[in-house]
Amino acid sequence: MRVSRQQVEENKRTILEAAGRLFRERGFDAVTVTDVMKSAGLTHGGFYGYFESKDDLIAQTLAELRGNAEPQPADLATVARRYLSPEHRDDFGHGCPLAALGSEMSRQPRAARAEMTAFLERQFLRLAKIAPGLDDDERRRAAIGNSAAMIGALILSRMTDDPQLSDEILNETRAWLTATDQNNEAAPLPEPKTNEKAQDHFTVSSRQ
Repeated sequence: MRVSRQQVEENKRTILEAAGRLFRERGFDAVTVTDVMKSAGLTHGGFYGYFESKDDLIAQTLAELRGNAEPQPADLATVARRYLSPEHRDDFGHGCPLAALGSEMSRQPRAARAEMTAFLERQFLRLAKIAPGLDDDERRRAAIGNSAAMIGALILSRMTDDPQLSDEILNETRAWLTATDQNNEAAPLPEPKTNEKAQDHFTVSSRQ
């Protein structure tokens, strides 16, 4: 029986969703193609009709996760409150790929690393838009620092077996970021000089 194009697209989306959840829960190496297809409710034999290899699946999964990012946040306090929450910490399968998979990326093929790099650049761009500073360089510096603080805090909160310490890491980092944001009111971006072509300082080459 021939499968319709629509069904093929739906099946692929289901596979990518299953892979995204399993990879974040267990890591790339601990998840097999069989695991993904079983979770998606499809047969193992059909995998290669959608992907060339597991490496291809990983790269496309990261691209899918990047495309599913939340809308532009209003301010850093809102981001920190959501990101550094016990709910996010405990929900590996639907949490931030940067925190869940970042430590594994150095061992992944170039295509997967390129997708994660694009994901990271998108994170910087989103935070730069709400960061204090008079120019693009200052905003990007703040975005990188704030990203590192949040991602690092989430990783540390998941590492410890002490629930109280885990909560403290989240709470103190969130409080520090919020205080920093309140003490540095965001300034508007400067207008480009006459005859100067405006450029997006944070252009990402991969597809959005």
